[in-house]
Amino acid sequence: MTSRPALAQLAPTVFVVLWSSGFIGAKLGLPYAEPLTFLALRMAIVVVLLVVLALITRASWPSGTWTVTHMAVAGVLVHAGYLGGVFSAIAAGLSSGLTALIVGLQPLLTAVAAGYWLKERIGTTQWIGFLLGFLGVALVVSGNVSGVGLNTKAISFALLALFSITAGTLYQKRYCGGMDFRTGGVVQYTAAGLVLFAGALASESADIRWSGQFVFALLWLCLVLSIGAVSLLYFLIQHGAAARVSSLFYLTPPVTALMAYVLFGETLSASALAGMALTAVAVAMVVRAA
Repeated sequence: MTSRPALAQLAPTVFVVLWSSGFIGAKLGLPYAEPLTFLALRMAIVVVLLVVLALITRASWPSGTWTVTHMAVAGVLVHAGYLGGVFSAIAAGLSSGLTALIVGLQPLLTAVAAGYWLKERIGTTQWIGFLLGFLGVALVVSGNVSGVGLNTKAISFALLALFSITAGTLYQKRYCGGMDFRTGGVVQYTAAGLVLFAGALASESADIRWSGQFVFALLWLCLVLSIGAVSLLYFLIQHGAAARVSSLFYLTPPVTALMAYVLFGETLSASALAGMALTAVAVAMVVRAA
């Protein structure tokens, strides 16, 4: 029996680490630009990088109106809807802990939707794992959950992020499974960038205070997140069940908390440590049962 390719074995771990670092990058960059402006600029840079990469490697470009449309829809959901929703919820006053808790429902919501839409079978052990994972996330972010900024606008942005990443994951699995990330990414990031740019024009001043920290955060998010982490996410979606892949998002808050502890000296409470352990167990249950 042949072993799985090295990339398939390492991809989940690398994805979690890279995806978690995105929250650190956002913390470094958001003081210098409004959220939608920041994201629109990020999308534009990524499009340029992917076009250059596609031309150098002579990647094949997608053809057919429906193919391109499906890619654009998935891109708007995963990039504009999710990122725009999270950043806007925090900017509207919602605590990062409560935002993380709402978006943390994504694996559960994906599991329910995958059963109906993609006909994926979710076993009892997996359901227990999903529930334990959400409990673990709640413990991790419990110290940062408050009612500050609890308003309809902020909650609506957080729910937009939740439903966008859920729908985007399922849509990508169903309609864009064989997408070449180099050229398909150009389509997706262009579509997402246009939506974010329109939102920025409508609701923000588009002012940017350039600094070394902002440039570092921007480049990190473009290269490590938008190209590195997202390409791994699509690889995982293409080669695994949507519900199982979504369970990896439970590991993001614990890993982000560890990064914040190392980089910014943020404290880790006993409940956070317990939540990290519970989350790891939960994801292991979901993956092994699958």
